[in-house]
Amino acid sequence: MPTNVYVRACRNESPEKLIKRFSRKVKKEGIIEEVRERSRFVKNSTKRRLKKLRRKKIARKIQERNNP
Repeated sequence: MPTNVYVRACRNESPEKLIKRFSRKVKKEGIIEEVRERSRFVKNSTKRRLKKLRRKKIARKIQERNNP
């Protein structure tokens, strides 16, 4: 999914602040995570297994919060 992130400099804005805003936008869009994910091929069975493990982990955390 191609995504472009644009950041325009405001008046009297330092370059450091501009870069920080850009980094936040990129992180929010999930671009870096997607690039890392696509860097290597992952079999569909492995994706399903990891997804299932993530769901179990989340369910366990929710269960722990509800029952202290």
